[in-house]
Amino acid sequence: MGFPQPAHFCHTPARKFLKLPLESGAMAMRIFFSVGEPSGDLHGANLIRALHRRDASIECIGLGGPRMAEAGCRLHADLTKFAVMWFFRVLVHLPQFWRLAMQARKYFREHRPDAVVLIDYPGFNWWIARYAKKQGIPVVYYGVPQIWAWARWRVKKMRRLVDLALCKLPFEAEWYQSRGCNARFVGHPYFDELSQHSIEPEFRRRMSDGRPLVTILPGSRTQEVENNLTDFLKVAELIHEKHPQVKFAIASLNDAQAQMARDMASQFDLPLQIYVGRTTELIALSHSCLACSGSVSLELVYFGRPAVILYRVQAWFYVLVRFFVVRVRYMTLANLLCAKDRFEIHKARYDPDSEPLQNVPLPEYPTWRDRSVDMANHVNRWLAGGSDYAQRCQRLQQLRDELAGSGASEKAVGHILSFLASDSDESLPAAA
Repeated sequence: MGFPQPAHFCHTPARKFLKLPLESGAMAMRIFFSVGEPSGDLHGANLIRALHRRDASIECIGLGGPRMAEAGCRLHADLTKFAVMWFFRVLVHLPQFWRLAMQARKYFREHRPDAVVLIDYPGFNWWIARYAKKQGIPVVYYGVPQIWAWARWRVKKMRRLVDLALCKLPFEAEWYQSRGCNARFVGHPYFDELSQHSIEPEFRRRMSDGRPLVTILPGSRTQEVENNLTDFLKVAELIHEKHPQVKFAIASLNDAQAQMARDMASQFDLPLQIYVGRTTELIALSHSCLACSGSVSLELVYFGRPAVILYRVQAWFYVLVRFFVVRVRYMTLANLLCAKDRFEIHKARYDPDSEPLQNVPLPEYPTWRDRSVDMANHVNRWLAGGSDYAQRCQRLQQLRDELAGSGASEKAVGHILSFLASDSDESLPAAA
């Protein structure tokens, strides 16, 4: 089964979309998406809606997730089902990745879209970019990979394969521009989504019983839940011993992960509830959180909720990443945003118990061993009151004021359409 066929077909470069009206009988602009993460599915859906607000005739097609399909993208496959990490997990799904990449290459050759938009998922999306460039199709990366943190040499690949890099963070645009990339800062689409979110009054009433809530955020990938949730439950147990009035909630992405959470939680005697699709509400209503490292840290920033961050890996992988891959001191986005030396290469380990909270508002534990006691100590201090908790809340609110602009999706659409209009009279060079 191949990709859904477009209503029209052409081999011409992108039209001057913003300057010329769509003539009667003319072909609609067609944009191919490649999105492989649940968070990218959300941002892709918002981008598609923004495109359709500009022109409802724009055709969106490609690889994504259910939210993009709901927004009007004709999907060939749900790529978010393969949101896996690390080498061995990727190997398991390699035949599926290869098949989808070959279908995309065939589609680009036979039904040339006006542009390809990539969101996150760099391992797979570099291949999609390469196949698009070989056909002279403009490539846009919306939400560029954080190669400034873990793979700086790949900036050469970004220069060669990506025509327009749209950055979520202001310092990213500066970093890419200084290295010869056509990069623009548009803001983070998470903040747009959060600003429109409201908490159902009944859910707020049900959760507001006077007891402090600590929310567990075990990650959006099943692999993350498997690796981190048991440790989080151990931390919750230690918190409960010290503060028996505290209640706990687990925020699950879907029913399958919720069932996994129930199975793990059954081994612990905790006042705990599991919710699906309530991540934002639970963060907003929490006193504090236990979170797996990821984009959820931006929600913590938005609501000013202190959290302890965990990322549990195998010992060999920890050593590999610490000394040969990751070149920055912090792994949590909120901490990187606060850091003054975010681009400096660090090999010294960060100590969550000694770093000033102005630099690191969210204590983080990338680790291969059990750090439950250390993590619980942070939350127990916060629950006991005192200046530490209040100062962390204040620092996160300051960060929100600095970053939480609005209109990222609309700005991205403006840059995409303007770029395609400016390149409409000449084909882009194919990749070597």
